[in-house]
Amino acid sequence: MAARASSNYIKNLLFQNSTIGAFGGLGAVRHSTSVPKICPKIPQLPKKGRIFTAAFLGIVISGGAYVSTVNEATSCGWLFSATKLVNPFFAYLNAETAHRLAVAEAAARGWLPKEKRPDPLILGMEVWGRKISSPIGLSAGFDKNAEAVEGLLAMGFGFIEIGSSDEVPHGGKAGPDILGVNLGKNNTSEDTAADYIQGVHTSSQYAYYLVINISSPNTPGLCMLQGREQLEDLVKKVKATRDDMQWGEEGPPPVLVKIDPYLPKLDLEDIAAVALTLRLDGLIVTDTTIARPDPARENPVSEETGGLSGKPLFVLGTNVLSYLCLLTRGKVSLYGCGGISKHKAIDIFPYYNSKRKHEQHYQHPPCDRPCNCVYACSHCPCSCPCLVK
Repeated sequence: MAARASSNYIKNLLFQNSTIGAFGGLGAVRHSTSVPKICPKIPQLPKKGRIFTAAFLGIVISGGAYVSTVNEATSCGWLFSATKLVNPFFAYLNAETAHRLAVAEAAARGWLPKEKRPDPLILGMEVWGRKISSPIGLSAGFDKNAEAVEGLLAMGFGFIEIGSSDEVPHGGKAGPDILGVNLGKNNTSEDTAADYIQGVHTSSQYAYYLVINISSPNTPGLCMLQGREQLEDLVKKVKATRDDMQWGEEGPPPVLVKIDPYLPKLDLEDIAAVALTLRLDGLIVTDTTIARPDPARENPVSEETGGLSGKPLFVLGTNVLSYLCLLTRGKVSLYGCGGISKHKAIDIFPYYNSKRKHEQHYQHPPCDRPCNCVYACSHCPCSCPCLVK
């Protein structure tokens, strides 16, 4: 009897659908090989729910197909909007790492979105005998070594300025747009003029304009060249070197000078006098600064070394432009640089009101796409010619 009872217990334990565990819980489910396995039924959506789900998925798929095929302008707008999702990723990276990813990887490899929407006709202008569709460009400092000129131009900029650099490794004149080369001096150089002259020989064949950068905050002693005698001597040597070279029908590239934002009025008067006397093709106002104006001074990173750009330069740059406009009496083209950190038109108006012709835009990641400035300018109702970097 005991053996039969034990046998029945084992059968029940092995072939019963479920048993009670030793601690009162539900034991493991066992299925007999002779009994078909019963699978739980998956609950189905009501008919209306299935119709709604199918319709929603259809709209999403159809909408994506429509956006990508209806026209380039529509798909371009959606693509630029989608790139905003990547911005938070760059906020967690080191600034240098983010910069290298943007230039060497994304822009140089053609991974950046391309601007297919035409610029408003009112923005078109002629600069140094060359027509451009947009008065907004990218200033020097982002693509220092001319690694991603084509990729950046494709984003919608009217022109690109590379550098500061002493040499341009490769490249040519890019399509209908303007490529400028920003010339600087080496930190360890004893002959400053020789560095600029070498830069003219090396890079002028690729450039539509040359910039004598005497304001880089990262180069020791460079700002000393902003004195009247030093600047006059340097400009004469650079222009003489340029004029001695052989040029085609387009002629030699224009020569401009880029100055520091924090200059006393006496220095600004000297610079204006040199520009008028030597007939400079333009002044770029302004470069980054080692100063820390309010409210940037309150930020912990203000203690770091290097040039400051972005919004803190906005008011300062506008004031310097206005003063130089009075000093040069409209006889020297003025090119605004920096201070625009938003894509709203309110950041553009003061630059136009200061009567400058050109403006340069610093791109300081992480932030929105550089072409937002193009969008902002398209809403500006001004009729004066402006070139923006």
